[in-house]
Amino acid sequence: MSDPRPDRNERPQPALARLLPKLFRGGQAFVGVEAALSGLDAATAARRPDSLPHSVAELVAHVNWWNRWMLDVIEGGQAMPSPKHAADPWPAVTEDDWGRVRNEFYELLARIDTHTARPDLANPVNHEETIGELLADFALHTAHHFGQVVTVRQALGAWPPPGGGDTW
Repeated sequence: MSDPRPDRNERPQPALARLLPKLFRGGQAFVGVEAALSGLDAATAARRPDSLPHSVAELVAHVNWWNRWMLDVIEGGQAMPSPKHAADPWPAVTEDDWGRVRNEFYELLARIDTHTARPDLANPVNHEETIGELLADFALHTAHHFGQVVTVRQALGAWPPPGGGDTW
């Protein structure tokens, strides 16, 4: 008996295409990335709380590293090697870097948005991982680290942001 389910490359994925931008940007299930970064000056963004391993700027630079890697895989259409060392995707960031790091995050986010409604989300691109799976994986990676951004801001006394946050 043959499998009645269509091959995953033939399945329609409109729900995933609608969900992905929400996962990258937040704002429903978790505080949106724009809100999480709003009102954050360079000195605060670069400050690492005593009890935590990263500053907001370091977390965002790390997210940028992986989002850039993901876009290189998707836009290049071929698998790329993972970093050789766990420290590689954690670039050093100073207070002077914050404006560039923040702007790069938004530029990468805009580039990612262009891929979320692609008709080929089910196509493998990174070994067996599909474009849609890669996008979902990195959306979750971004959400994970933006949860840490909120925690760092709370530890620094820089939460909630000017527009408010989930603080009821």
